[in-house]
Amino acid sequence: MDRKTILVVDDESSHRMMLKAHLNEEGFEVIEASDGKEAVDLVSLHFYDLILMDIRMSVMDGMEALQQIKKISPVIPVIMMTAFGSIDSAVEALKAGADDYLTKPLDMDELLLKVKKVLHYRHLEKENLLNRERLGERFDFSNIIGKSPAMKVLFDTLAMVAPTDATVLLFGESGTGKEIVANAIHQNSQRKEQAYIKVNCAALPETLLESELFGHEKGAFTGAQARRKGRFELADRGTLFLDEIGEMSPATQAKILRVLQEKEFETVGGTKTISVDVRIIAATHKELEVEVKAGRFREDLFYRLNVVPITIPSLRNKKEDIPLLAEHFLKMYTEKNNTDIKTIDPRVMDALVRYPWPGNVRELENIVERMVIMSRGDRILFEDLPPDFKTLQNGEEEGSNLIGSSLKEIEREVILKTLEQTKGNRTRAALVLGVTRKTLQNKIKEYGIPS
Repeated sequence: MDRKTILVVDDESSHRMMLKAHLNEEGFEVIEASDGKEAVDLVSLHFYDLILMDIRMSVMDGMEALQQIKKISPVIPVIMMTAFGSIDSAVEALKAGADDYLTKPLDMDELLLKVKKVLHYRHLEKENLLNRERLGERFDFSNIIGKSPAMKVLFDTLAMVAPTDATVLLFGESGTGKEIVANAIHQNSQRKEQAYIKVNCAALPETLLESELFGHEKGAFTGAQARRKGRFELADRGTLFLDEIGEMSPATQAKILRVLQEKEFETVGGTKTISVDVRIIAATHKELEVEVKAGRFREDLFYRLNVVPITIPSLRNKKEDIPLLAEHFLKMYTEKNNTDIKTIDPRVMDALVRYPWPGNVRELENIVERMVIMSRGDRILFEDLPPDFKTLQNGEEEGSNLIGSSLKEIEREVILKTLEQTKGNRTRAALVLGVTRKTLQNKIKEYGIPS
């Protein structure tokens, strides 16, 4: 087993020395910090398996240090030390994210017991990352991975919405997993035995999209050699997922509105009215209310779609889920590539947690797949990380300049660096970033990135 590293934070040097001696004797490596500020600085540069920290210190007390440490690396467990008379502070520390607390004067047996207990719990937690409890026997959202507060809210909402026939509008940045959520809604609905049809509205030109959605008759246009059913007709009695609906032209929007209102349509080149019973799930990365105000999206269609709006959280807003997702993708790609990689080094996991993830879950999946392919041992090591991650982890060079930047500035910087690495190849850059080439081109245009 790897030797665990513990950061001991206390402004009494004699107390630190005593703790270090006992912990060293038990096989732990110990790093010392004399106050909360020094602890925060150390955590910003290195990963620790556990932090043992006093609450009362002259330079930045333990409570403030705890809050800052949890912002930097929420996965590091923290045990607080407090005088017997300040139990209330210990309770507050637990509320702020501490894993446990000890009262002074310390009982060394109790200390070692709690240290081993917390480390063992984290180990078990890691082993069980892929065994998240399902939300009751009636629903199975096991394909959606997450246990953060933001994801728990999402699961609760899905449990209420899925069994109904309500139209759902999914909001979320590119790469957040809107398609997976749409599939989960269908699989937990009363229509799960019927067809689940999906269409990416951004992937098809306007001339083809109408035919894809509504079908066409033989001879309706050049190349239409036979009648073809559209996605609405194929999805009858089932679910139709319209991804990137914000990319539709006004003409197609009007036809979609009619289907939602009247549940009927005509094929391209046809005169017969076709009636359908289809549940609609739509998704977009755009702010449709802004698009409505700008006149690019029909207000009446927006309200028809926006019956149950659900926002999929971005990865940077649910950092607690990064280890869970990374372990899931590790298992997926080690099996796919027939490799013997068993785990991810804690320093790597810490670097993944700190990264801003402009490409969200899709980008994380691509990075893990890349590390699985490039790794030569039985674990993913720090040197297997892409260069940008190492820079961010060490707080050096350009990475440190991103702190305090807006998300758009960070995204622009990541796109620039990726294009630099791929020598301007946009197709490869889009693959690395986990977005479509069209999305990348739109971002390049939006941020004024030179060609």
